[in-house]
Amino acid sequence: MIPPRAQRTRDVIKRKKRSRWRGKPRRVGSSHSRSVPSGLQPALRVVMMPPVANYLGTIFGGIILNSLDVAGAVEAQQHSDRKMVTVAMHEVKFIAPVYVGDLVSFYAQTLKIGTTSITVRITVEAKRASAPHEIVRVTQAEVVYVAIDDSGRPVPVRTPNPALIKARR
Repeated sequence: MIPPRAQRTRDVIKRKKRSRWRGKPRRVGSSHSRSVPSGLQPALRVVMMPPVANYLGTIFGGIILNSLDVAGAVEAQQHSDRKMVTVAMHEVKFIAPVYVGDLVSFYAQTLKIGTTSITVRITVEAKRASAPHEIVRVTQAEVVYVAIDDSGRPVPVRTPNPALIKARR
């Protein structure tokens, strides 16, 4: 027999484990505010499959980071014809787990275009396979990409327009 105090402790731990990773679901088409700007199309969509899951049926964080980086690179490439490399991921927040079968959408939005870098915010939402009416924000991050030349040195994001250079002279 388990002593009453130990049983209460076990019950509290079980409750915490159950409620630990619950994202805030929202109904599709509801009046709740979206976590991504309305009208923004996903840069990437992926259905999560069993080979990238752990024994609990949740997707490894590294898989989400990989796709997050790809989605951000797609957005960054729209602003430059240069090679772009990832130099920093700021504040990656895993808000809720992603499960096998979830349709995961990666929304990317350019925050800043510097001389040699582009900062992109990526918001990740999962449409639950178990409850298709629920869409849950699962991850958010800011990623910085830098334009490089063939030798790997930083270069301006945008190629100078020859017509503008002649007009300035």
